This record gives sequence, structure tokens and C-alpha cells, in this order.
Amino acid sequence: MSLPHFSTHLPCFSSTSALKKKNNSTTALCFEDTKERIKNIFKKVELSISSYDTAWVAMIPSSTSPHAPFFPQCLNWLLDNQLVDGSWGLPDRHPLLMNDSLLSTLACILALKQWNIAEDKINKGLEFIESNFTSIIDDQQQHPIGFDILFPSLIEYAHSLGINIAIRSTTLEAIIQKRDRELKRGFECNSEGWKAYLAYVSEGMLNSMDFNTIIKYQRKNGSLFNSPATTAAVFQHSNNADCLSYLQSVLQKFGNAVPTVYPLDIYGRLYMIDSLERLGIDRHFEKEIQSVLDETYRYWLQEEEDIFLDPTTCAMAFRILRLNGYDVSSDPFYQYSEDKFANSLKGYLKDVSAVLELYKASQVIIHPDESVLFKQSSWTRHFLEQDSSTYQLYADKLRIYVDNEVNEVLNFPQHKNLERMLNRRSVEHYNANETRILKTSYRSCNLASKEILKLAVGDFNLCQSIHNQELKQLEGWIVENRLDKLKFARQKQAYCYFIGAATLFSPELSDSRLALAKSTVLVTVVDDFFDVGSSEEEQLNIIQLFKIWDVDVDTVCCSEAVKIIFSAMRSTICEFGEKSVKRQGRNVTENLIKIWSNMIQSMFIEAEWSRSKTIPTIDVYMENACETFGLEPLILTALYLLGPKLSDDVATNKELNYILKTTSICGRLLNDIQTFKREFEQGKLNAVTLHMVHGNGVVTVEDAIDKLKSVVEENRMELLRLVLQEKGSLVPRPCKDVFWKMMKASYLFYDENDKFTLNEMYSTVNAVIKDPIFLNELLGDSKKHTLSKALVV
Repeated sequence: MSLPHFSTHLPCFSSTSALKKKNNSTTALCFEDTKERIKNIFKKVELSISSYDTAWVAMIPSSTSPHAPFFPQCLNWLLDNQLVDGSWGLPDRHPLLMNDSLLSTLACILALKQWNIAEDKINKGLEFIESNFTSIIDDQQQHPIGFDILFPSLIEYAHSLGINIAIRSTTLEAIIQKRDRELKRGFECNSEGWKAYLAYVSEGMLNSMDFNTIIKYQRKNGSLFNSPATTAAVFQHSNNADCLSYLQSVLQKFGNAVPTVYPLDIYGRLYMIDSLERLGIDRHFEKEIQSVLDETYRYWLQEEEDIFLDPTTCAMAFRILRLNGYDVSSDPFYQYSEDKFANSLKGYLKDVSAVLELYKASQVIIHPDESVLFKQSSWTRHFLEQDSSTYQLYADKLRIYVDNEVNEVLNFPQHKNLERMLNRRSVEHYNANETRILKTSYRSCNLASKEILKLAVGDFNLCQSIHNQELKQLEGWIVENRLDKLKFARQKQAYCYFIGAATLFSPELSDSRLALAKSTVLVTVVDDFFDVGSSEEEQLNIIQLFKIWDVDVDTVCCSEAVKIIFSAMRSTICEFGEKSVKRQGRNVTENLIKIWSNMIQSMFIEAEWSRSKTIPTIDVYMENACETFGLEPLILTALYLLGPKLSDDVATNKELNYILKTTSICGRLLNDIQTFKREFEQGKLNAVTLHMVHGNGVVTVEDAIDKLKSVVEENRMELLRLVLQEKGSLVPRPCKDVFWKMMKASYLFYDENDKFTLNEMYSTVNAVIKDPIFLNELLGDSKKHTLSKALVV
């Protein structure tokens, strides 16, 4: 497989100034160093140590003596890693993670007490618990998963060891009663999700659990849920050899302590790829991403547990692999149907991160018979649209980050997420200090990294500085060609350039990006010329000029408007043709003349229909209207300057023309749906009004729009299938991606109203082209340690 991206070397810019010029060699080295550090992150998934899990491993008695620890190195780690305030846990914890610290500290105290050592550390830990115990009843505090069962159970275990914790009896009774109520509810429903949850937190249920029922959750690596704490507790009571083998393997990797989840390699690397793609910097890591995707695909084919036992990882792997051209089936999602998911561990926990990934996976449907994904899209969207209070029991509660992500996914589904806008939002919402929470908190540079954020900000600002210069070039080109003198033409140069910058943003794609922008200006001008700015004589004149081509514009143009438009088109098309030699190995001017001529003749046909009040059939209208929408000259001109070689005669490329037709149908109908009222008043034809006219008086506006929306959906799905199809495809993937991105642009401009005409996009345009991102502001926000609670077991 090959990834459809391009490489470039970038300079480094200051985050607090408007892209100051630096010494090229120094700044290039700065970014290269950052990229090298990120490449090193790919090599190994790093996880923070969990004092909570390490304490449970330290509690395991030796097989030769019940008075000595099986893993003394873990006990020594606890002795060496108490924090200055007496607690154990992650340093620099978020203030809303106090309950996490209480649980970890209590577990460490129990481990030390079990071996009757370090009484001073025990007392210091007890002082911390007693001083912060009221946080347990603070509704603003984040509860680790299972806290309401684990903490009171450990309190009871502490009492049995003779540890006196000076806390108010009423508070203690309240948390014990809360635990007992949850246990009662769980045992009454006795669902599989509840049983799995109880097994996951079984270290808090040691005296009442049947370990024969727990062991059924054991994985091939010997663990229970990839949790060292759960596995340690089960081993301590069952002496299961596979549990021991797992714990030994974890310690062999991490030394004298353990993380709260292991392994996390597949999820960690996929999440990193997803982040790089969303931030718009994945093109710098093609080799590393390719290696991870190939490895993940092998795991997919081998039905690896760490993918298929976890809906979050399974959904992410499916989405990323499919979008990168790998042949993956949607069949695994039958195990995550709404009822089956609700009856699983993550379903019991109402894990929003899992549901988010399942929803995103359901957006890459490429086959009409993938009913499992249609259903998945429906129930996951309904789940995410509910008020957050419905899922505040455990997973993903509290943080603004989660609400932002839910809103992002619901408001910008995959087919509406224009790349550069997504990049900017992702950079602005990126939390470089993100903390994840399972039964305790953990961090990983694969999941959040300041290096990644630095590169993303610098890369975005660099591209934006180039875009600013190119927009000035475009404005100069408009004045030079006197297009600004055409009073009937919409002056949309910023919008026209935005389309190129938002879809082909990489610095090295300048020729293709400017070609797309100039072509968009010309299509807009010609569209306005045929709509409101010309007579029939002028229209026939410009058609004739295209047929002759080599003419003296001073003598053969019947009006100044025709002279301006034809001169601009001829010089620009010739410019594109000359530039195409470098990438195509030939001059494609003749091809471009044919493409633009076809569009102009289609616009003339549409004008003739309007003059003669002709009502064409819907099929005839659509065949012509897809030409007048103008995507063919826009996209194909850009493709000739993109890089990959295209066939000599585009008209003979059936695959490319089918992709073009499918894209054009989506764009034309999205436009017609939003503009039909205005065009009806102007006496212009439109797909909505034609469906009503040909509906014999029984088709309403709503009926027509619903019908057209379904046609758009069908063609959008077909377009994605064509773009992702590798077997038998002759069109290079980077070229096919441009069609998909232009379809997204159509949604941006025409999903709600005609934003292209109504000037409603200036803030969006400025965000992509004009307004830089300031790194220091983002790092200041990230220091707030926005919480991310996502269960990956």
C-alpha cells in the first residue's frame, strides 16, 4: 500500500510573532529536530507508571514464603516514589484528580502495611488521605473507573489490617452505602456488562468473587483486561500461571513497576496517526505511518485480541485502514450492535470515547449492503446527542474536551470536514498534557505530546504565510486581466483561493493550488456572464472564439466584456498548459481548451432554455447541469499540475470521468437545493423545480428536496468507494483525493444555504488564510490538564 501524501521540509517559526523571517538553515534544522523526536515516539508506546497497579503487584506473596513479596522490586519502587505531600500517583496532578490520588495512596499504604515496613511513609500517606477525604463527596471531582467499589473496599481492608483512618464515620458510612447500592443494582440486573465490570474491578471484591467466573475474561497474554492490578489480584488468589507470566513480562518491560494498562501499542500508534492526520502534519511521517498501518492490517487479518476485544481500537483501526485503502470488512461490528454493546463492559460504563469511535467508523460506508454500519451510525449518533448527564456514571464525564469532541463529530461528519478547517480546530483543541483515566490516571506521549503540537502550529503558520502571498498573487492576476472591471461578476477572489488553500494546502502544491483558485475565479465570472452579464450575441461570440482560439481579440470580440473574459481565459489556459509540461511531460493546453469549451457550451444551452422557456427532462437537465457546475475545469486543471501523470486524453479515462460525474452530481444537487427559491424567482431551471414540474402536481418542495438529498447520499457513498478503491484503479490516489475534497467543499458552501454568494464565510476564510495560531496560548491552555477519560482494556 502507498499513502497519498507528499513530503516537504519546513522552517521553524516563533509562536509569538507573525511568522518572522529566520535564517533558513537554522529554522529548517529546528523543525527537522522536532520531526525526528516525533519519529522516535512512533518506535515505542510509552506509558506512565501506575502506583495503584504497582501496589497490587507488590502485595503478591512469594511462592516460597508468605512473609515476603513475590516482586520485591515493586515494593522498593513504592518506597522510592512517595510524593512530598504524602500521596502516590502522577506528579503534577490535576486538582480534580484528588480521588485518583486517594485511591492510589490507599493501595500503596496497604502494600507497605502488608509487609510491615516504612511506618513513617504509611503515616504520611494516612495524613494525606485524612486531609483530602472530603473530595470523595465533591461532585466536581473525577472518579476513576470502579472508584465507588474499590475505595470503600480498600478502606475495609485497611481496617482489617489494623490501620486506623481518622475520617468522619458518617462520610465513611455514606461511601460504603453507595457501594452497596451499586452492587445491589448490578446483581439484580446481572447483565454481562455488569459481570465484566465486576471482574475488571475484582481486586475490590476479593472476598465475594468466584475466580472461576473471572478467569473467563483472561486474554491470550495471560492478563485480565490488560490490567496489571486485576491480574495481580486474580493471581494472588488462584496462582494462575498465565497471570504470572503476564506480570513478569510487564515488569521485564517496565523494570520495577507497572502501568495501569498494558499493552496499549496498537491503540497508541493508531491514535497517534489519527492525531497527525487531524492536525495536518501526517505527510511528514509517511514511512512511519505506512509501517504502522501495514502492521495493523496484519493484526486485523490475524484477528488480534487487542483490536477485536476493544470497540474503541477496533473502530479506529477499521476507519483508518479503510480510509488509507486497505480492504477491511465491516463484519466485526456485528459484535458491537446497540444491544450487544450495551451488554459489554464499555456499554455498562457508557464509554463515550468508544461510542465516538464507533460513530466515526460508521461514516466510512462504501457498500450499500453494509447495514451494520447504517444501524451503527443511527444508534451511536442518538447516544451522543443525549445530554451528557446520561453518561456521567463513569466514562468520559466532566471535561470540556469531551464535549468539544462530541460536538465536533456531530457537527462535522467525515464527508463535511474540510481538511484545513479540521486541521485548525484540531490544533486549537489539542491538549499536549492530556491525562487519561482508567482505574487510575495515566499519560502517554503517543496520545499527547508538546512536540506534536509545536510541529502542527509551525506547519500551519508556515502554510498560511505562503497562502497569504499566493492570495496577493491571485488578486494581482485579477487586476492584470481586468476581471475586476466586470461589474456583473461576483468578486470572490478570497473564497476562490480559499477552496484551493483548504484542499491543497501543502507548500509544494503551489502551482496546483493557484490553478484551482484561478479556475474558480474564471468559472464564477463565466457563470455570471451567462446568467446576467451578456446578450445572446456575446454568448455565441465567446463560444466561437474558443473554437478558433488564435484570434486578434481587438478585432473579433463583439464587446469589451467578451474581450476581457476570453483574453483572461486564453492566457491563463496557456499558462496552465506550459506549467503542465514539467509534471505531465507534455503540454495539455488542447485538453484544457476542450474542457473549458464544453462548460461554456453547456452554459449556453442553459441560457437558451431560459430564453425559450424550455422544460427539459430531469435526465437531460442533470447531464447539462453537471457541466455548468464547473467542477471539470476546476479539478482537472488542478490535477494536471498536482504531480501524478494522467492519460493523454482525459475523455477516454472512464474511471476518471465516472469519478468526475459522481462528484459533480453531489455538488450540483447540493447547490440546487439551496438556490432553488432564488432561481425560481429569476426564472432559471433547477433540479428541485423540475422534480415538481415533472411530478404531475403531487410532488411537493419537501418531496423533491428529500429525493435529491437521497441521490446526493448515494453518490457521496459511491464517490468514497471510488476514491478508496485500489484494486483495478488506474487513477492515482492523490488525484482521487482531490475529488473527495472538492465534494467536501460543496457541502461547506451549499449544505445550509448558498454561502458562496451570501458572503457568510469570511471568518472561516480568515481562519485558514489569514489568522495565525499562537503556540504559547495553546501551551498555556494545555497546562490546565483537561481530562480525558477513555477506557481501553
